[in-house]
Amino acid sequence: MTWIFSIFKGASGFSANSKAEDVTNGIDGTGLTAVVTGATSGIGLETARVLALRGVHVIMAVRNVEAGQKVKASICEKIPNAKLDVMELDLSSQASVRQFTSDYISKDLPLNILILNAGIMSTPFTLSKDNIELQFATNHIGNFLLTNLLLDTIKNTAIKCQKEGRIVIVSSELHKYSYSEGIRFDKINDEKSYSAFYAYGQSKLANALHAKELTRRLKEEGANVTVNSLHPGVIKTNLTRNQGVIASAFSRILFSFMKNIPQGAATTCYVSLHPQVKGVSGEYFADSNISKTGKYVDDQELGKKLWEFSLELTQPK
Repeated sequence: MTWIFSIFKGASGFSANSKAEDVTNGIDGTGLTAVVTGATSGIGLETARVLALRGVHVIMAVRNVEAGQKVKASICEKIPNAKLDVMELDLSSQASVRQFTSDYISKDLPLNILILNAGIMSTPFTLSKDNIELQFATNHIGNFLLTNLLLDTIKNTAIKCQKEGRIVIVSSELHKYSYSEGIRFDKINDEKSYSAFYAYGQSKLANALHAKELTRRLKEEGANVTVNSLHPGVIKTNLTRNQGVIASAFSRILFSFMKNIPQGAATTCYVSLHPQVKGVSGEYFADSNISKTGKYVDDQELGKKLWEFSLELTQPK
């Protein structure tokens, strides 16, 4: 029943019914290089495929290199001219993030587009290798560290290419649903008060706040790099695999109303490539249009506090 969305076209001319190929139709990405995290399945895979279809050199940053190589082969089979490379990256591990960025920089690769797509949802309480609650560690802290370590590469590429760099952070509508204090910094690792659903929403709020605060900092220094967050929509993917029986059953009932994967990847591809988004930064997108955020995303003090908290958690041990 996704046809129902087609009547709600926004200012961009696209809607929830638009697919990734639709929003990039006619766009030539030749000469651009993009890193896409979580590119072995779901909207990450589709994002990598469509960007490669448009001529972008895509670096697939994935936890499972073997799976990544299989995905690369399947894409290249249908798009013979696709430029794809696979590199190992586990966002839940700061050591892995540091190794990935070190390897990337050593290859002297440019970076025009950084797409922070990978994430986990509603996992049981678990601590990462760095002793941080796993959803927060993977969905925000790993992305924060990856971005900081690649930021000079993005800025330098923008100068050399004289083309705007873009950082695209996949958030969620669930960033709007949290307790009164927004992010409970003192309870990130508190197992007793842990709620898998809330922890996911908190990590997605952190994504949107990250985009806002990084935008503010880049504008202050005059860097030609934009940062935007987005909601891909409610997608038929395996992201909900950790939900309980009741939630999973409810999700299956709603499947006919959900977006398919090509529709789910559309907003990411739109924000990454479309000329309509040139110069736009610090916004939140949904259905390939600028959308409203939850009340905490515009809280500059909360954004600054999150930044300092994230810096503290990513200091080399």
